[in-house]
Amino acid sequence: MDLHMPLKGGVAATREITRDLPNTQILVLTTLDDDETVFEAVRAGAHAYLLKDAAEEELLETIRALRRGESRLTPQIARKVMDQFRRLAPLPPGEAARDAERDGGAAAPVEAAGSASLSGGAEFLSEKEEKILQLIALGLTNRQIGQSLYLAEGTVKNYVSRIMQKLHANTRTGLALLSRKQSRPE
Repeated sequence: MDLHMPLKGGVAATREITRDLPNTQILVLTTLDDDETVFEAVRAGAHAYLLKDAAEEELLETIRALRRGESRLTPQIARKVMDQFRRLAPLPPGEAARDAERDGGAAAPVEAAGSASLSGGAEFLSEKEEKILQLIALGLTNRQIGQSLYLAEGTVKNYVSRIMQKLHANTRTGLALLSRKQSRPE
């Protein structure tokens, strides 16, 4: 699967294929190695992720591995996945308490509007997520954001969902308010 495809995009196509044909194994072969693209493709159901500069033998071995029911990632992609896993994996209760003490207490409480402040207990946003958040604050629709950033509308929708999850927001309005609150000097 190439991720740069007209109309739908490779991530959306991967999601549809794996939904409709769950036994299909998808190998992503792309030039894209940014974290968000990698994670979106894996979440969509890709079983392997190689960069287009992979050697012919690596490509062939990856195809053979998929036939054996294995998954494969190039080393630099595997590192991204492992780093993300470590960031997301919950710590055992004793370690979590020690980390909170070391960091000066617990994470910031969720605000009344149902969303955490950008600098509080929320997860960090990627540069692309920050840009999408800015465009949401300007009132752009997913389609308009997609056209502005050359992304498929479905990809933008996925980004918006992830941003809402990271910032603990329940609505786009909540995201816009958080973005405007963060951009105002105090």
